[in-house]
Amino acid sequence: MEPQHEDARQPGATTAEAGAAAPGIDVTDAVGAGEPVDATVLAERLIAAEAEVARLKDEYLRALAETENVRRRAQRDRQEAGQYAISGFARGLLPVADNLRRAIGSVDAEARARDTALDALTSGVEMTEKDLLTVLERHGVKRIEADGQPFDPHLHEALFELPNESVPHGTVVQVLEDGYTLHERTLRPARVGIARGGPKPGAQPATDASVAADAASNSPESAEGPSPIAEDDGVIEFRQRQPDAAYRKPGDSRPGTPGSRVDETH
Repeated sequence: MEPQHEDARQPGATTAEAGAAAPGIDVTDAVGAGEPVDATVLAERLIAAEAEVARLKDEYLRALAETENVRRRAQRDRQEAGQYAISGFARGLLPVADNLRRAIGSVDAEARARDTALDALTSGVEMTEKDLLTVLERHGVKRIEADGQPFDPHLHEALFELPNESVPHGTVVQVLEDGYTLHERTLRPARVGIARGGPKPGAQPATDASVAADAASNSPESAEGPSPIAEDDGVIEFRQRQPDAAYRKPGDSRPGTPGSRVDETH
């Protein structure tokens, strides 16, 4: 029979001796050559390795999030570049639309009715304007409806104010030049005139009942307090007070006089 190998992991044995006694098992890489196998050292190295793994995982997640943000930002920039690439070209066509509108507005309706040639020419200009606006709207350019709307600094450019108390303060009452938007972004603000002197936006108009109540509350009679004489009940007679009533004891009151007490206990 072949002799059996002795147990290499005896108390006090080093890692080198353990490795020599047990071929195929090398623990010197874990704790170092010539060092004893210590559970505390292995636990510390395990904790350090887990901390390193957590740090690398955090860095990986941060790099992944940054890459995703860059991808989304590039996609948004590419989409906006496709939507607003024609902003310069569309802005250059707006004066053409303005001139067509001015040409149509300069022709009187009575003149068109009298002159058939002028009516045909004006109709052609109207169709040209309609086609131009249709093409612009197809590419996202829309006219701003400003007349009668509350003033919006993002859409309107106020040039002057007109005294007008029939509409709320700040309402657009005159449009000098139409404005346009491109995909919900202002391409050119509308140049307008706004009302001044009217009620504030959102304020409720005063009714006749509220006006009457305010007038009654501000009258001199209401400031002095209610009158001691009621008109519907007639004149109220106040009790007459005796001149020496303030110096007389309650028991000294003379019966039968106004304001006297009668002792009913006797």
